[in-house]
Amino acid sequence: MKDLTNSPPHPLIKNPHLEGDSFYLNGGPVGILLVHGFTATTAEVRPLGEYLREKGFTVSAPLLPGHNTYPEDINNFTWKDWVTEVEEAYKKLTADSETLFIGGESTGGLLALYLASYRPEIAGVLTYAPALKLTLRPFDLIKLYALAPFVPYIEEEDEDDGLAWRGYLAKPLKGIIQLLRLQKATLPRLSSIKSPTLIIQGRLDETVDPDVPKMIANLVDSDHIEVHWMEASTHCVALDKELDKVNQITFDFINQVLDVTNK
Repeated sequence: MKDLTNSPPHPLIKNPHLEGDSFYLNGGPVGILLVHGFTATTAEVRPLGEYLREKGFTVSAPLLPGHNTYPEDINNFTWKDWVTEVEEAYKKLTADSETLFIGGESTGGLLALYLASYRPEIAGVLTYAPALKLTLRPFDLIKLYALAPFVPYIEEEDEDDGLAWRGYLAKPLKGIIQLLRLQKATLPRLSSIKSPTLIIQGRLDETVDPDVPKMIANLVDSDHIEVHWMEASTHCVALDKELDKVNQITFDFINQVLDVTNK
């Protein structure tokens, strides 16, 4: 890891003016843990987090190891390091919360599912384009494993999509392999999840396989599962054109779960 003291923003960081570090927004006795996705930062879940804070919830968003520094830093960590970071944030949030929800965007949603699989006390799971399966072709996988030992990352073009997303304009290859391992570890654990589960995915998402919402809904062992498609949204569904709708669906879902829990 590099010393970032007084360092300028890395040229492969998109939207360096946005805040990307961990944040904690104090609110009421219901806590919500939000986890960002692979190569992203907490900017990815901040609009949703601030909305939920305005509704009276306490919101925590940890920064995953290897993120918001240099793209190659992701390669220094495993998916278990990400789980550990989320687990630590969860433990801190439980100290301030009587009831707790966990959620996340993309890889963050996958981490939320993993944690919920062994923490039955979680009141509900909030997933946004959960990265259980990617739209990678077999050739892409062969290329990934062939290049990963020699190439730290592949740069991406900075598309002007107008989204308030801060993160790497690069794909760290060893990091992608860790994401694939997290998928493999999470899939057989989905049947252990009994908490109410929300799944929201953009119809224009080209990153997560469109079969994922159905896969999760079929495997999670909960009586309350909701799947919502955002017709005009891409992968970053928690930031995209239908953010207001995503926020409202999330708020309604949480309230429905709380109404049942408090009866």
